[in-house]
Amino acid sequence: MSNKKILILPGDYIGPEIMAEAVKVLELLRDEGEAIEWSFGHLGGAAYDAEGHPYPESTQKAARAADAILLGAVGGPKYDELPREVRPERGLLGIRKDLGLFANLRPALAFDELAGASSLKREVIEGLDILILRELTGDIYFGQPRGRRTTADGHAEGFDTMHYSAPEIERIARVAFEAARKRSKRVCSVDKENVLETSRLWREVVIQVARDYPDVELTHMYVDNAAMQLVRRPKQFDVIVTGNIFGDILSDEASMLCGSIGLLPSASLDVHNKGMYEPIHGSAPDIAGQGRANPIATILSVGMMFKYTFDRGDIAERIDAAVKQVIRDGKRTGDIAAAGEAVIGTREMGDAIVAALRRK
Repeated sequence: MSNKKILILPGDYIGPEIMAEAVKVLELLRDEGEAIEWSFGHLGGAAYDAEGHPYPESTQKAARAADAILLGAVGGPKYDELPREVRPERGLLGIRKDLGLFANLRPALAFDELAGASSLKREVIEGLDILILRELTGDIYFGQPRGRRTTADGHAEGFDTMHYSAPEIERIARVAFEAARKRSKRVCSVDKENVLETSRLWREVVIQVARDYPDVELTHMYVDNAAMQLVRRPKQFDVIVTGNIFGDILSDEASMLCGSIGLLPSASLDVHNKGMYEPIHGSAPDIAGQGRANPIATILSVGMMFKYTFDRGDIAERIDAAVKQVIRDGKRTGDIAAAGEAVIGTREMGDAIVAALRRK
């Protein structure tokens, strides 16, 4: 049996720091006999520095050949003045489009021990468990035409196009309904149907798909109301399915319900469950190189990789349990520490999780 091939893309700023801790988890699993191997590549600013492009040909070739990709974070102020077509974010969009990674799964799970780290009251977020399904390869991020022009009266004008086809909507909706069947069997589809033609089509297609899932309850919500309800009564949601731009915003909002964006992993899957796995946070240039970054989201992304691409839910459960144990034991990086609590660094948190995993 050949080894599963993982491409590791550390990325920029804190990316290499948090990825080093995820690699410790992979090393332990390999030492235990898991048939995995990995190689490293560049994406984003690191790729531009090394090869002059945020998604260079070498990374394209390696990503297509890999069974799964593990990504750190891309971007940062060093690259802000680059032309748009070679900025780090173009590498991220490029790999998603190139590999057909259309389904972005972003869980928002609250740890009871960290309820005090949330900006919301304990009773509002305790027991929170939401899954946000974000369509990842369409919408206004990829729609054409887009650009800038000068109006007839001489003013600068920018324009973008929001675009979805029925098949694009159908496939992400089916992922949401299938996920809901394994959870609490509730899907909330988020759109702006009262204003946008794209959202009107979105709602029509989701309703059609729902007919194939009579055991799953479907509701609809406008995106502005959904943003409010996520902070008002978040536990009303089970699975949320929405488009690219709405999902980008809502999933970042949901992350803060849990206390820190450093806690939450994500998976971006193609139609065959090949995936790219990454923490949902950014490259955090303000703390890069200081050993302060929280590696939990990256390590939990490893768990999601084993669950969705390698079909090893048992390993995912072990990783989740190890993280929960470390949190119960009072280990805290600065982003999740309450006033007066002892703070540990990136390496120390990674080592604690690996030690807990070895015991599981």
